[in-house]
Amino acid sequence: MAELALDVALRREAFSVSVRERLELDGITGLFGPSGSGKTTLLRIISGLEPAAAGSVSYDGDAWQAPGQFIPAHLRRVGYVFQDGRLFPHLDVEGNLRFGAGSGGRRIAFRDVVAALDLAPLLSRRPTSLSGGEQQRVAIGRALLANPRLLLMDEPMSSLDAQRKREILPYIERLPDAFGLPVLYVTHSIDEVARLASQVLLLAAGRVAARGPVADVLERIDLWPVTGRLEAGTVIEAEVEQHGNGMSSLRLGDQRLRIPVGDVAVGSRIRLRIHARDVAVAAERPGRLSIRNVLAARVLRIDAEDPVYVELLLSVDGRHLRSRITREALEELGLEPGQDVFALIKSVALEDRGFGEAGGAPG
Repeated sequence: MAELALDVALRREAFSVSVRERLELDGITGLFGPSGSGKTTLLRIISGLEPAAAGSVSYDGDAWQAPGQFIPAHLRRVGYVFQDGRLFPHLDVEGNLRFGAGSGGRRIAFRDVVAALDLAPLLSRRPTSLSGGEQQRVAIGRALLANPRLLLMDEPMSSLDAQRKREILPYIERLPDAFGLPVLYVTHSIDEVARLASQVLLLAAGRVAARGPVADVLERIDLWPVTGRLEAGTVIEAEVEQHGNGMSSLRLGDQRLRIPVGDVAVGSRIRLRIHARDVAVAAERPGRLSIRNVLAARVLRIDAEDPVYVELLLSVDGRHLRSRITREALEELGLEPGQDVFALIKSVALEDRGFGEAGGAPG
């Protein structure tokens, strides 16, 4: 695990960034926030592309920047994947991959990059003949072959349609394990954070609004002005227990979730994202429902900050769920913290490869 220490500030006429953090980088760390929050600027400071920034940057004990000291970008051994790929149109894919290949330290092998990103069929083609997703896979491969210690990715899927995003996501999530290097991943998409990142640094107006494990940050109601209320929910992990009748059974503590079957092996742990708007609450266990997932839960907290709706924080065998219900329903059910209830999960977004959106209605 590498440590990235930041104490930096960059001020421009209409915008400023000021960040002071120590990040333990392991796997993929999301840099998340709305457009204009300073995500890309911070990434550029880390990479050495903003020499006007004041302060200090160090990585794994090596000072990249300090008062009176500045290590230029090409000496920091940082791989950078831009939003638009930036491939050379006059070179074929192999030429783009081999351009600027790094040296020194542990070398990342060309064949390993080609295999991990499934680039063999593309090697002789020119960038103009590639789809957006294929171009980004080549751009990732080129960044890896620079032999980096840290990989920075600046919204690499922002220009891709939904289908291309689904195609490239599995390649990105395998990068830390395949090549043994941490990834800083900039995005303004909660879906991408929930799918890819283990921890997140949340930026707003050039400042750090929160940091921590993805599940902890995304369930916080006080951060909804930044994360977006419509996206409110929780991220949890569950173990695939068995498949049958076109459905999969996932172990969630002592209870089970039933979802449309995917191609994930029994025993695998997968990540689920459950929106607050997709969780209803019952004071008694209901019967004869098309909804497959009715879980015993306990009300931990009731957040009533809206004139119409309230947000419930529920515990299901030690895991958290959010539920959004009306104030009228709250009063009718007489809900209070500590009360045992049943959570009716209408839909589950499965953030692991092999699954799509899993509705709660199938019988």
